[in-house]
Amino acid sequence: MVARIYRPARNAMQSGKAGSREWMLVFEPETPRGIDPLMGYTSSSDMKQQIKLRFDTLEDAESYAQREGIPYIVQPVQESTVKKVSYPDNFRHDRKAPWTH
Repeated sequence: MVARIYRPARNAMQSGKAGSREWMLVFEPETPRGIDPLMGYTSSSDMKQQIKLRFDTLEDAESYAQREGIPYIVQPVQESTVKKVSYPDNFRHDRKAPWTH
């Protein structure tokens, strides 16, 4: 019953950062998922996979795991890099890549 503490990445389909500033504690699967022979659905008997706890800070998540006696692993944060792109650069005469429509 090892837990993983991480900060989720920003949604790639939206420009906002909602939900990417909080830390999550999720349990790693103890048993592999099985395939239902009749319908073909994947299922698991491990109910702890459904638990997702949210915390404001990493320290809060770590103190909760220590208080409850849950072994945990902290996944390092991967910060996104912002590319500075200017709209007029699309129409420069010395573009590195050719303009295609």
